[in-house]
Amino acid sequence: MLALTGRALHFVFKIPNRRETLRFYRNVLGMKVLRHEEFAEGCEATCNGPYANRWSKTMVGYGPEDSHFVVELTYNYPVKSYEKGNDFIGITIKGKEILERAKAEKWPILEGNTLEAPGGYKFFITDEPQPLDKDPVQKVTLASSNLSNTLKYWHDILGLNVFEKTEKCAVLGFNDTQTKLEFQDIGQTINHAKAYGRIAFSVPYEQQPLIEKAIKESKNKIVTPLISLDTPGKATVRVIILADPDGHEICFVDDEAFKELSKPDYESEKILDLYMRKDATDK
Repeated sequence: MLALTGRALHFVFKIPNRRETLRFYRNVLGMKVLRHEEFAEGCEATCNGPYANRWSKTMVGYGPEDSHFVVELTYNYPVKSYEKGNDFIGITIKGKEILERAKAEKWPILEGNTLEAPGGYKFFITDEPQPLDKDPVQKVTLASSNLSNTLKYWHDILGLNVFEKTEKCAVLGFNDTQTKLEFQDIGQTINHAKAYGRIAFSVPYEQQPLIEKAIKESKNKIVTPLISLDTPGKATVRVIILADPDGHEICFVDDEAFKELSKPDYESEKILDLYMRKDATDK
């Protein structure tokens, strides 16, 4: 078992409609645009999926990325819809204020205080006041075809702690104070389709090769071996991309460079709004 100093960072969504998606995250969930970046061609680590085209990345959340779990919104300019699989179940957020904003925006509130973002991604809202002193994002829930195999990978190899466990559900994380990762055993093959996402963690630079070594020795899948990625005008980070037994993609980024890359750039929201106004296809 690895003894990683891991930190939960974000979950990546491919979004089909940038305008409506940003309306949902800003006006309904109440998240802020933390930074926005435009790219002329596809990512070497397939951050935008298997698309060699112009794309953008928008990070949204309730606070800075070094202290909050956030959402990465990936927009591929030529792609206007993604087939959704059964891999992603939902994100749980504490905040009755979200439900009040949803009513004001006339955004449908589904059974169990569930909200559905454009693209079909679900958010489960806990009807309690949103905390001001800590991250309101409680957990990300993914589907598992076999919970035992899932735990062998995430706990026995990667070293995440198990905080809760039942016959069909387990809640894991590196630290009890951060957003958790939950797996629900759905008893069927996981289909990622085209809309599949990716969860990201940071670890110290020196720990990344240990992850690569452990995954190779356990004969599990490495999607992208250790590689350095550039962001124009910002820090270069090193990442390794894995896939668990069900094909859920995991990004481990080096914490030192990521802290520099992820500094809030609130002025970039103006750039995002400008690109949305110029994008005639996203209407």
